Amino acid sequence: MEATEKSPSAQLEQEMESREFEILAEKLRGRLTGLAGKFISASGAHFNPEDIVQEAFLTLWKLNRDNYPIRNPEALAVRLTKTICVSKYRKYRIKTVDMGGRDFDGGKEASELTDSRDLRLLKDRIYSSLTETQRQFLQMKNDENLSLDEIAAITGKPKSSVKTTISAARRKMLDLIKQDL
Repeated sequence: MEATEKSPSAQLEQEMESREFEILAEKLRGRLTGLAGKFISASGAHFNPEDIVQEAFLTLWKLNRDNYPIRNPEALAVRLTKTICVSKYRKYRIKTVDMGGRDFDGGKEASELTDSRDLRLLKDRIYSSLTETQRQFLQMKNDENLSLDEIAAITGKPKSSVKTTISAARRKMLDLIKQDL
């Protein structure tokens, strides 16, 4: 069979897309590597952040090639990087979970119901360590999707106080999570 040649206009279009992608990749590489590095250090896993970034760029390139509608390539690249980090971490944790003194190879991922129950238990445990005000502000921010201005209006507290309380609560929660890892 003969290999089909691309028309000069199709080759030029492909080259333009490649250059645009290279520019985007160069622009985002440091940011995505930093994001992956922060995740890796917080999780205690041993991954190469550059591998995660390369995988994100590859996925972004494939989506573009397959004509997936990409409105904001930067935002999608960040989301892909986060998703890949979480996916790698889950696989890492499944393989290394201690089961009564013995390690078992991880099998299939837990069902959605089990995941949601575990998440709820973890959230309740972490929330119980917070003050009532911290818990209230976080629930308003995370569960009810209220802005800082809305929380301040509802509670009668200054916006700066709301922001400080939420930041302190998040720091406390991260410290608890790091202790468990």
